[in-house]
Amino acid sequence: MFVGQKVMRLSQLLFRKMHVVVSICVWLSWLFSSCRACAGEDDLLLCRSCGHEVASSSDARYVASRLALSHRNNTMIGDKRATVQLFENPNGFQFEVVTFRRADVFKHWPADKRFTWYPGYSWTIATCPRCSAHLGWAFQPSEWPDVVTDAIFEDSEQTFVALVIDKLLQENFAATLLMVPKSFRS
Repeated sequence: MFVGQKVMRLSQLLFRKMHVVVSICVWLSWLFSSCRACAGEDDLLLCRSCGHEVASSSDARYVASRLALSHRNNTMIGDKRATVQLFENPNGFQFEVVTFRRADVFKHWPADKRFTWYPGYSWTIATCPRCSAHLGWAFQPSEWPDVVTDAIFEDSEQTFVALVIDKLLQENFAATLLMVPKSFRS
């Protein structure tokens, strides 16, 4: 056998072994992220438009409203069950929302007392701080001033954020959408 043929076979064998190692690493990465979710670690919700980390499952907080058209339980946040409420705005658009104690959103003050879905609360639009996509609404007590600082909003137990579930993506689900390059597949 010629030296060139030996080198060629050796490089092919090395490439196959490298392919197997990379495939195992990808599989282990997926397995680790799944186990982390099962272990009760916080599952993150991302902005569906840009992937910005918006909320954590540990911050989910159910705030009931008698104005909800319907409500249902959903396991949209890892294994944690969350109550999804359906609301309709004055223009007839419907939104399914989940409420959170806090979320990384940009709040567009001033807050408005009209057409609120939560009686006793004023609302303001909440958008993604990275891409400015509309993600939901931030709610504060109606007796508060129309404009408050983010620090006051975040520190209060009386405030919450309602995020539209169609605008969010689970981090664990997003990780499964990553494509493996063709050169790594058999």
